[in-house]
Parts: sequence; C-alpha cells; structure tokens
Amino acid sequence: MSKVARSLYTPLSVATGVGGGLLAGAIFGQVWKRIGDNDPEPPDAKDLTQSAKTVFVAAAIQGLIVGLVRAALQRAGARGYRAVTHELPPA
Repeated sequence: MSKVARSLYTPLSVATGVGGGLLAGAIFGQVWKRIGDNDPEPPDAKDLTQSAKTVFVAAAIQGLIVGLVRAALQRAGARGYRAVTHELPPA
C-alpha cells in the first residue's frame, strides 16, 4: 500500500492546492466586500487611480488568507495520509 499511497499523494496534493487557491480567492473576495471602502472589488495593483495604501493592504490581506488556507489544507492532507498509511507523507 505504501507505494500506491505515495503515487496518489502528489496528484491529490496538486488537486487540493488548486481547490485551496479557489477557496482562498472566494474568502478574500468576501472579506474585501466587507472591508473595502467603496469598491466591492479588490484593487488592481496596476490601477494608478487607487492609492498605494489600499493596494498594499489588499495584497497583505490576500497573502494572509492564501497562506492560512494553504497551510490548513497541507496540514489536513498530511494528517489524512498518516491516518491511512501510518507513515509520514513524502516530502
């Protein structure tokens, strides 16, 4: 089972990563709708009509959310792998 589990771990990790990116984007969109000044859409970094402060705050919040979602999904995947195989996941 170890060889099969290891061969399945990488594609499942990639799929989880893609799903996590979509989830993080949706979470950020909802957060920005609540905290964005007058614009429900996050600012585009290339839009020079937006203040640098607004762009940097949006980027920092987005990075925080992406990092948290990514870490949570990787941690859950590693725990699931260990529960099924009784081994640490491959590095």
